[in-house]
Amino acid sequence: MDGEAAEGPQQGGQTGKASTAGYGFILPLDRIRSDMLAEVGGKAANLGEMSTAGLPVPPGFCLTTAAYRRALDGAALGEVLAALDGTDVVDSSLDALAARARSVVLAVGVPPEVAEEVRTAYNRLGPDVPVAVRSSATAEDLPFASFAGQQDTFLNVVGVDAVLDAVSRCWASLWTDRAASYRTAHGIRHSTVALAVVVQQMIDAATAGVMFTANPLTGRRHEAVIDASPGLGEAVVSGAVNPDQYVVDIRSRHILTRTIGDRRVEIRPLPGGGTERIEHSGQLGKTGLDAAAIGTDGEVSRVEPCLTDHQIRALAALGDRVEQHYAAPQDTEWAMDRDGKLWLTQARPITTLYPRPTRTPSSGGEHAFLNFSLAQGLTRPLTPMGMAGIRLIASCVARRAGFDVPDPRKGPSPYYEAGQRIFFDITSVLRSRVGRALAPRIFDIMEARSAALIRRLSEDPRFAMTNKTPFKLIRHVAPVAARYRVPETVLRGLFRPAAAMRHLDKVSQDLKDAFDLPVSATSHQRLRHVEQILGERIFATVPQVLPLPALGFALLALVRKLLGPDVSYDELQTVIRGLPHNVTTEMDLALWELASKIGQDPEAVEFFVSRGAAELAEAYKAGGLPARPQAGLERFLAEYGDRAVAEIDIGMPRWSEEPTHILGVLGNYLRLGQGGGATGAGGSPRQPEPTPQPDPARQFENAATDAEDQVARLVARGRTKSALHAAVIRFALDRTRRYAGLRELPKYNLVLGLAEVRRHMVRIGRELAEAGRLDDADDVFFLDFKDVELALAGTSFQQVVAERRQDYDRELRRRHIPRMLLSDGTEPEAVVDPAAKESAAKVSAAGVLTGSSASTGTVTGLARVIMDPVGAHLEPGEILVAPSTDPGWTPLFLTAGGLVMEMGGPNSHGAVVAREYGIPAVVGVPDATVRIATGQRITVDGASGTVTPA
Repeated sequence: MDGEAAEGPQQGGQTGKASTAGYGFILPLDRIRSDMLAEVGGKAANLGEMSTAGLPVPPGFCLTTAAYRRALDGAALGEVLAALDGTDVVDSSLDALAARARSVVLAVGVPPEVAEEVRTAYNRLGPDVPVAVRSSATAEDLPFASFAGQQDTFLNVVGVDAVLDAVSRCWASLWTDRAASYRTAHGIRHSTVALAVVVQQMIDAATAGVMFTANPLTGRRHEAVIDASPGLGEAVVSGAVNPDQYVVDIRSRHILTRTIGDRRVEIRPLPGGGTERIEHSGQLGKTGLDAAAIGTDGEVSRVEPCLTDHQIRALAALGDRVEQHYAAPQDTEWAMDRDGKLWLTQARPITTLYPRPTRTPSSGGEHAFLNFSLAQGLTRPLTPMGMAGIRLIASCVARRAGFDVPDPRKGPSPYYEAGQRIFFDITSVLRSRVGRALAPRIFDIMEARSAALIRRLSEDPRFAMTNKTPFKLIRHVAPVAARYRVPETVLRGLFRPAAAMRHLDKVSQDLKDAFDLPVSATSHQRLRHVEQILGERIFATVPQVLPLPALGFALLALVRKLLGPDVSYDELQTVIRGLPHNVTTEMDLALWELASKIGQDPEAVEFFVSRGAAELAEAYKAGGLPARPQAGLERFLAEYGDRAVAEIDIGMPRWSEEPTHILGVLGNYLRLGQGGGATGAGGSPRQPEPTPQPDPARQFENAATDAEDQVARLVARGRTKSALHAAVIRFALDRTRRYAGLRELPKYNLVLGLAEVRRHMVRIGRELAEAGRLDDADDVFFLDFKDVELALAGTSFQQVVAERRQDYDRELRRRHIPRMLLSDGTEPEAVVDPAAKESAAKVSAAGVLTGSSASTGTVTGLARVIMDPVGAHLEPGEILVAPSTDPGWTPLFLTAGGLVMEMGGPNSHGAVVAREYGIPAVVGVPDATVRIATGQRITVDGASGTVTPA
């Protein structure tokens, strides 16, 4: 059976490394342990670990990587490897170099001394016993990369000469085009990899397949998913057959669902070696027990499922044993012989499962965890120091609300982490009448798909309502409102708007004053100062600022209520376009103004458009830009340099430190002025379809004018009801226009505080690097505050940082991020009822993607899918398609014709800025970055919340 779906060397089991002394080039499987990856590769390490754990593994042996290296001693492979290590995944020479490497490996064959050991080991299995010869690469089964099918496996190999030939071909398969490309794409140096080969007795399988000990679709742990089909498991693993599928509760052994596949393909061993593929004819029933069966002549007759209930439960029990041994859900391959005995031919972690929270709730029962990172528009993981900072801020919020927080560094009790992202336990919200009423409405405007999940879980009997009064909420909100004088702020905003704005200026200045620390402060003093900023100072600005934008939106809602059916949603959205006091749009317009000034200097323009962003950044740091852009960028960064992409993470460099992104945006703006062409996803030229747009500054002014005109129309409409209606509407919309733009200010103040914290941590990092306790100053962001204390006391953290960086890099590659998790790992969004599935299928068939309306209007244009704004390029009129956006993305909006986001709600950052610039936007579109391709022509209807192929 082919076990090519490699996923990862196991953790746990026996940790003592087995000695290979006395074994030359061959190791029996029962002498192999999971920590021998460098000697036997990932597949053999897994098989050996299972064998020594007493799990039913077919007998066999492994040719170690020493055999591969011995075969290549003196072979002319070094030059090829050096060339391969210097190629990029798009390099046209990659395939040719891989072919040269294959030719070299095949030419050397199996050395005589290695062949003799293979002959001896093979004969121990039995004379002419059928075996599987399986590649086992050292760059296989890594946690961050699945090398499924990259190297070859040969089934039903009979005779030692055939085994030796298969060994040579396995070695050569390390250099297939697909394997070389995959390693290059994942940054694995070709010169560091080697191949071992597993030779394992074949099982005469009556039935075989794969089994996941956790449901890979829903994330639900303890729910085994078994795929099975007659014959060798290669048919299932390769996807050649539609197998039977059974879902089983591992703990109770209850069979939850069963689906009978068509089983039109069967792979069987041939006498004397090799396999045959049998294609069956006839129409099979797809579900239920009353299905058709395949006869020996290939015709269809009546049949039962290929596994009995007893066998299904026995498989689930075996899966439970495997998972218990490794203490993690496993992806296994299995076979059942003609006597009904079960065998395991592979097991590896299910790397696609999203990790469960890092700690267990103190109270029992089911819990629901909401992804706060996604709610903030952040898909990437946070650095360890970034998460440590958020824990302190969350602890401050909880303490101010009257909750007990024993250790602020660990965060408050609702705070959790999973996959290096922030989650909050919202179980108490779901069990509260007030929580059920408020939370979905808040998320309707922040992250609409999360709001739908909250509503769905509110109907789940596992989250039955237990708190029906508002007193608990009042008990925690009232102290915050009193401490920070929220009623006074609201009244001031209503009746003394000028004084309200002056008070905001004072709040911001007080925060900046709190940052002061003598230059001569020691690292210990800096660390205490940092924790004080995070644990006390930053949150204080939120309840002093947030009431004003909240008041603005509340008064807008009042106008809607007063006018009732006489006002539409689109008309109210027009009122909040071109808002003053929005620090993010002010930043974007300041950057555009800088580009406009640079554009007046032809020499400066030429300097910019002839260089890449990284080169421009180096020139800026050295003071080498032309005079006008050098001075202008210095002024811009003095004002906005504390911002960054993913800016709530302390570990992310600020623009003032690393201006590459900003210089790339400026370069793009200036190229647009020259009429530069767009490039495709791979960088190849593509003819753009520009949509004429007014200057962004003029566009913003026009939006503000449209808003004022709309206010006048709504006041006139109110006057038809009564003079009082008109007066109230004029008053309400005046306050809405004054304050709604301030919604960005609380986060901006937070960002200022985080940037100040980062500056201190960089200085501490330099001291630790100079003392040899870190390799680099930036490594400090892969520690938490307790680690920093220990490092300052003399502990070295190089190894810890290396491991955390590896974990962080792995999470950066993760594409699927759940909005919500349950205690057992279930992703509620992945559990869809049949009616919803049918509806989604109809929408998909029509090609229409749906989300939430964020900014009205309709635009048709070419899509540009962008996963990371740094270095991104967007032509005028192109539609930006992104997983999410935070303020670091918004400079791209100035040239966008429309916006489509996978995350967000009508009041998320991207939606707000899109409205400011008057570009149609739809947010909360599932899998938009996958289902839309760069260069595809689409229509974005911001009013209906739909995206349609044009």
